Amino acid sequence: MRSQVLAALIACTLAACAPSAPEASAPPAAAPAPAKPAATAAPAAPAKEVPEGDCGDQSKLPAEQRVANTARWTTASEQNNFGFDVFRGDAEAGPFTKLTAESILGAGTSDETHKYEYRDDSIDPCKDYWYYIEGISTSGAHERFSPVFHAPAKVRPRGAAPAAAAPAGPAAPTPPAVDAQR
Repeated sequence: MRSQVLAALIACTLAACAPSAPEASAPPAAAPAPAKPAATAAPAAPAKEVPEGDCGDQSKLPAEQRVANTARWTTASEQNNFGFDVFRGDAEAGPFTKLTAESILGAGTSDETHKYEYRDDSIDPCKDYWYYIEGISTSGAHERFSPVFHAPAKVRPRGAAPAAAAPAGPAAPTPPAVDAQR
């Protein structure tokens, strides 16, 4: 699956809980080409205190009230790109589980910029998760599209002491964006 993505831009920021609409259905299929995420360094931001909240299964809540991680990525161009699948793990080394029941459709072959996202509202808001995105070519080949990226817990259990803030260090390359959404 050596289709070329001339440039894949992967926006990379982690945001705190923010209002969000439920996930919309994915666009029609296109083939993803192996992409090379643009590695950019951002200045280290001061650690934010994690708010208290409810932990555990959110399936009984309406979708618009669930805390979610939303992975967002952008391609500058695509070649023979059928689509993308999103995987999640409880640890950086995995194991990972495919989250997308149906692939997020890509743009086929295109020189235009395309933006994609996947909203994961099946999380326990008190747990950290790791994700990666896999591209699928029109020939059916699967290839890792992004590095593994981290989505920290969105809330801490009620009554738990705040975690000590980690010291600010040098900036690291930024992975695909994962926004916490409520």
